[in-house]
Amino acid sequence: MISPYEARVRALRKLVSAAGADVLLVSHQPNWFYLTGFTGESGMLLLGDGKTTLISDGRFSTQARDEAPSVQYREQKGSLTSGVADLLKEKRWRRAGYDPNHLTVSQFNALKKAVGSGVKWVPAPGLVESLRTRKESSELAIMRRAVKLGDQVISRAISLLKPGVTENEIAAEIEHQMRRGGASGPAFETIVAFGERAALPHARPTAKRLKKNELVVLDLGVILAHYCSDITRTVYVGRAPSRVKTWYGAVQRAQRDAIEAAKVGTSCGDVDAAARQTLTRYRLEQYFTHSTGHGLGLEVHEDPRLARGQTAQLESGFVVTIEPGIYIPGVGGIRIEDDVAVHSEKTEVLTRASRDLIEL
Repeated sequence: MISPYEARVRALRKLVSAAGADVLLVSHQPNWFYLTGFTGESGMLLLGDGKTTLISDGRFSTQARDEAPSVQYREQKGSLTSGVADLLKEKRWRRAGYDPNHLTVSQFNALKKAVGSGVKWVPAPGLVESLRTRKESSELAIMRRAVKLGDQVISRAISLLKPGVTENEIAAEIEHQMRRGGASGPAFETIVAFGERAALPHARPTAKRLKKNELVVLDLGVILAHYCSDITRTVYVGRAPSRVKTWYGAVQRAQRDAIEAAKVGTSCGDVDAAARQTLTRYRLEQYFTHSTGHGLGLEVHEDPRLARGQTAQLESGFVVTIEPGIYIPGVGGIRIEDDVAVHSEKTEVLTRASRDLIEL
């Protein structure tokens, strides 16, 4: 029985051949981990004609052999790009595929210079990512655990909200709880925003102190066993006025409608439209300033994008966030975000933390 890594490599080889390349250069760390299990932060992978070779430096020799026994390992002697170039010339590969989204201009120029005119470079963007969008059962099992930990952390953070605490204090406690729960760290910089600052969709924590009668937006994600979760909740400190309750109900309804639309065969643009149409009925669409969601997995932002004009269709195995929000300058913001797995027969909401308005 072949390993998941070997199965992924076999599937990728077909895509490389279809792209018209003899070999594919993989230069993005999450992609080489997905294909080999190697967790080092420096290296490149060459995948071609039945052989896969990982090139890295001496710091990772033992680690690479332990983590990726199914691939050949070559320790670079000079620069990483010269090591790749040497192997390309040695194997006489003539058409080398690469992803221009992940190779820097300086790396690309160095490679072209080192290999000379004997190699034709073939742009082949997104080949590994196209495989990563469809999560295997083992990946989903890990992601459920990551989401569960995110649920626990955000519930703990909400319990600490009281007038006088600072955004920085809550953010520090959130990341402490992640580590205590087994996470290797946050999936992104934790968002904690009080009052008017909640109108900033990506507000970074500050020394601002929480006051009574303010909205609070908490957005966090954990990395657990290499996979990410992502959750946002909005609470009100005090008794929420009727307009806040109306706004919250509109966002909650928009999210519910988008989740219901997130089925196999539905275009990503239509999922986004479902949320937007609901907010339009409440005359709040102008305050929704970002897309409805994004793919989730080894990275916190992956394909697909749930946004206007996106024609890609959801497939079984996709995991996406659904996170409509409204942001009203001078008042605050409201966002509700959950992680959703799309299956052939159903849509599974992985997140369990309450979506109802919490008044503290």
